[in-house]
Amino acid sequence: MTGMLVGRKALITGAGQGVGRGIALAVAAQGAAVALVGRTESKLLDVAKEIREVGGEAVTIPADVTRPEDIARSVTTAVDSLGGLNILVNNAQQTALGTLLDIDEPALQACWESGTLAAFRLMRASHPYLRNGGVVINLGSSTAVNPMPVGRGVYASVKAATHTLSRVAAAEWGKDGIRVLTVLPASTSPASETWAQAQPAEYARSLSSIPLGRLGDPLRDIGGVVAFLCSDAAGYITGTTIALDGGQAFLR
Repeated sequence: MTGMLVGRKALITGAGQGVGRGIALAVAAQGAAVALVGRTESKLLDVAKEIREVGGEAVTIPADVTRPEDIARSVTTAVDSLGGLNILVNNAQQTALGTLLDIDEPALQACWESGTLAAFRLMRASHPYLRNGGVVINLGSSTAVNPMPVGRGVYASVKAATHTLSRVAAAEWGKDGIRVLTVLPASTSPASETWAQAQPAEYARSLSSIPLGRLGDPLRDIGGVVAFLCSDAAGYITGTTIALDGGQAFLR
């Protein structure tokens, strides 16, 4: 294959659907070999088939990122199967919708453990392999910078922690030759569909605040940019947060 990521090895969590699938297809299209991590093996196999049908390389790793042992196994399996690791994309995240008085602690804990804590664990486990040219892309959310994230406060709080984790890692790991970035996608996904059904008024209000008037496409609008950020062409970009949201966050 040809492309700007030829020879790179990527591990992507939550890769079986939505934004994770879009990113996996995009980096594979640019020549990267991809380890697809997620809880539902059938979905991972479907994405792997899509990648292989166009000449790409993919392996599937069924795993739950809330389990430390699954995280360790995912990284070692990816390295052993692909022959290394250059790109880590932390996309997996359970949501927790509702007001602070409605959300119970188990829901908060699941949101935290699948998001920031999983990203932290995966970053640490991947660090030895990412040295000297590796890239970490953490998926954030515009809810973390929304001045009125009513009904999404727990999710917003977890994503805000992920933003900070990314900035700290970029500062600490720059000397190791590792770049760390956060992207804020406003994209169609199973999570956005759940949000639309659970809180239709808030969803409609959020959609109306996007200047381009639509949610992004996971492959074209999100995956394509992530692939670029992982390439040498973006080699001087680190420690920043990039909104892939049709201009929504810029207007806040």
